[in-house]
Amino acid sequence: MSITQNYKLNLIQWYPGHIAKAEKNLKEQLKRVDVILEVRDARIPLATNHPQMNEWVGSKSRVLVINRLDMIYPQVRSLWVEWFKSQEQVPYFTNAQHGQGITAIAKAAQAAGVELNERRKQRGMLPRPVRAVVIGFPNVGKSALINRLLGKRVVESAARPGVTRQLRWVRISEQLELLDAPGVIPARLDDQAAAVKLAICDDIGEASYDNQLVAAAFVDILNELQESHPHLLPPHPLLSRYEVDSIIHTGEEYLHVLAEHRYKGDIERAARTLVSDFRKGLLGNIPLEIPLQ
Repeated sequence: MSITQNYKLNLIQWYPGHIAKAEKNLKEQLKRVDVILEVRDARIPLATNHPQMNEWVGSKSRVLVINRLDMIYPQVRSLWVEWFKSQEQVPYFTNAQHGQGITAIAKAAQAAGVELNERRKQRGMLPRPVRAVVIGFPNVGKSALINRLLGKRVVESAARPGVTRQLRWVRISEQLELLDAPGVIPARLDDQAAAVKLAICDDIGEASYDNQLVAAAFVDILNELQESHPHLLPPHPLLSRYEVDSIIHTGEEYLHVLAEHRYKGDIERAARTLVSDFRKGLLGNIPLEIPLQ
């Protein structure tokens, strides 16, 4: 049975109470917002696209932020820039942890406010700061982005999903106010292929998935990418790190081989190590999605 078939029996579903409550509050706050900063994960820009995002944005301005730029190669970034351009979108790539690309985000958000305040002026109203909201899946770097925009740590940021639990307005400058929202996730994850990628990248709660299935799925995805786009990946990432190549094995087989080779047959330890090393970048810059040409 394939990993995909397995997941039909072991559906990844995660919709904790704090997210349900925050999403309800978020929808109420959206009417006060001028600009939506949508944050996605550079390794999986499609899987981190919330299916309700277009509905939430409506006629408002949207700034598309692709975070974790440091975890993909420049040529992968270039492919995504072209792909989003074909979709009539402009992506802003950032590394929020180290501040790369942050200035452009602030300028893009404030540019939307120029038009807003021009309309207010025409109606005899005083200008006001642009109100923006930061929306995205859990753990894609929203809080780190806000801290960088502000220039100091004002919202808690951690490398795990579900840290931000309440909506909070933060004054960035005289021109910009930001609403920090908890990670949003569909009430039901109908696209299980995307859900698996969310689990691999730690953009969904750990309680929702089986580590061994997720690690095996990662190896299967990596094998496919090594065959189709080897020039966009580090050479033989698993062989280089573990001295065991994956290309001749299915993901499930590879876990057993790796466990025997390095972890005294402990498959769970092999699975956790494999996924953890990927998340930390110890396997190199590996995207899990490549745009179709």
